[in-house]
Amino acid sequence: MSDERPTVRPVTLSRMAELTHACEAVSKSTVDLEDELEVSHRRARETILEAKRISLLDEDDSGEEPVYTTTDVGLSFLSAIRDEDWSQVSTILETRSPHYGTFIEVLENVENAGLDTLLTQLEEAQEFSPYSYNQTSVEVLGDWAERLGRVQRNAFTGNYYLVDQAAISANYHYLLLDVYDDLEERAGVDLRQRYLSIPRLREETCERLGCTRDDFDAALLELCRQNVGKLELSGAPMDTAAKDSALGIKRIALSEEDGLVSTSQSTQQVMAGVEQFGKKYYYLAVHDRDIEYSQEAT
Repeated sequence: MSDERPTVRPVTLSRMAELTHACEAVSKSTVDLEDELEVSHRRARETILEAKRISLLDEDDSGEEPVYTTTDVGLSFLSAIRDEDWSQVSTILETRSPHYGTFIEVLENVENAGLDTLLTQLEEAQEFSPYSYNQTSVEVLGDWAERLGRVQRNAFTGNYYLVDQAAISANYHYLLLDVYDDLEERAGVDLRQRYLSIPRLREETCERLGCTRDDFDAALLELCRQNVGKLELSGAPMDTAAKDSALGIKRIALSEEDGLVSTSQSTQQVMAGVEQFGKKYYYLAVHDRDIEYSQEAT
């Protein structure tokens, strides 16, 4: 297994954090890391080589077998994880990982970034470099970026897009109505319905705006509060199709089990509605299009 492997190795953020932490105080050999992380030799080597490539570990091969020590970059990486500063973790990876940095850079310039489009753009961006991409590469990098909150992926279409923390604008209500109309039109003339799925509205609006799902929910609830009688939130039975999606929503959190810094990772496959006063809503109806939205009221 060479350091010069052209594609990113299939390594999770959790495993990278564990490895970097394991070498923080004392240099470790590959065998030491196999035992400490309870992984196979191949998995340990994959993680070590990827961590070395992005400057999280240094290798000392002066002894009988190489040993690895966490670098200053690795210490910064661990510090950001301990603080649950996922934005900083992403920044470190953008700077140090040639694959991750290019992945983010390409997303800044591509719309409707499905897998095929991304692969084409990534290969063009790295045409004159030693690095390359395949479907697994994109899925690995997308997993990192989603969990760190740098990127979201439309749970229905699979498109990737960058997240802008300041994306909710004063014209949010106009864009929401546009999305509402588009989703209604896609259902066909005979299937038009007044009540539309909030998860579908959320995914489409977030992609167009580049906003976080939490910010969308807060803005939608405020919009409904400001337009009582014109907009209506509706509940749904437990088995509503509004909760179904093709892809899950990926999360990350700090975990320190057995004294080892790591991350707990989950994939939420059931889409959430919005919650207000302890009640959950899954559908939105527009009864009057003459609506207003004031961010100053939030």
